[in-house]
Amino acid sequence: MIAEPAPRPPTRPAADVSIDRELVQALLRAQCPEIAGLGLEFLDDGWDNVIYRLGPEYAVRLPRRESAHALLLHEVRWLPFLAPRLPLPVPVPVHRGKPGECYPYHWAVMRWLPGSSAASVPAVARDGYASTLAAFFRALHVPAPADAPVNSVRGVPLRDRDLAARTRMEAVAEPQRTGLLELWEQGLAAPEHVGPRLWLHGDPHPHNMLIGGAGKAGPRGAEEVGQAVDGTAPEAARLEAVIDFGDLTAGDPASDLGAAWLHFTPRGRRELRAGLERHGLYSPGTWERARAWAVNYAVLMSSLAVGDPLREVGVHGIEQLLDED
Repeated sequence: MIAEPAPRPPTRPAADVSIDRELVQALLRAQCPEIAGLGLEFLDDGWDNVIYRLGPEYAVRLPRRESAHALLLHEVRWLPFLAPRLPLPVPVPVHRGKPGECYPYHWAVMRWLPGSSAASVPAVARDGYASTLAAFFRALHVPAPADAPVNSVRGVPLRDRDLAARTRMEAVAEPQRTGLLELWEQGLAAPEHVGPRLWLHGDPHPHNMLIGGAGKAGPRGAEEVGQAVDGTAPEAARLEAVIDFGDLTAGDPASDLGAAWLHFTPRGRRELRAGLERHGLYSPGTWERARAWAVNYAVLMSSLAVGDPLREVGVHGIEQLLDED
């Protein structure tokens, strides 16, 4: 049985600045005129950023609220440092924009990364990139410098998120609530992370993964038997790039590894864990804590509005958590 969503889905935070095509064009003309003449196309007005496509090679990201401004600054500072160390493309800035034209925040022109959201295909197709994601985590999860970004909701001890997680679980129907709470409490009881703070993506769910070579998503339930819309086995997805490092931070890698239950079926999770088995910086209890983080993420995502790409990811995560042996 699928857990019921929360009665009041989280709503997108209001913007505190107006961003339109004219503003973006004015910023480009004033600060990077060499590419300002490229075609400009609106793409998305998300929770944190407004995004425009600029010609065939670039994307322009502009924070739409003050809290998102700090996240963008983390990305433009640290991604050029991390990118050469990672086995997959990430959105490295090619221009760091400054406030101007009555726009109060820094902004950035990023290299355009092609691909489709991994949230658009069944989990059985996502299993195809489990080993690639393991290689990405192996490369990323290394000791971070002392001035790495701090994030109060990622990479921290589970006890710091206990009240928020329990509050979210109150909206889940029984018997799923009791099962999820047991998994959460098992994570709380596991040993805490010891050792250096490791670099973390912060939000490595399927919608922040760009893929190629995957079949169409089928109706709910098709993925359980490995079928696409037409009844055939879906093509395995290839992981092409990892995007949206706004929650970039350092800390307990279990925070990132919790995404395993959001991405994969049991087969994919086994392959991911096998690829990370010899990672010497994962301390005892890492996977128990990761499963608790998965509870936190899945409950939140499953409460999103119908049509949000992460809602189905959250529902899948709850199913995987409760069905796991």
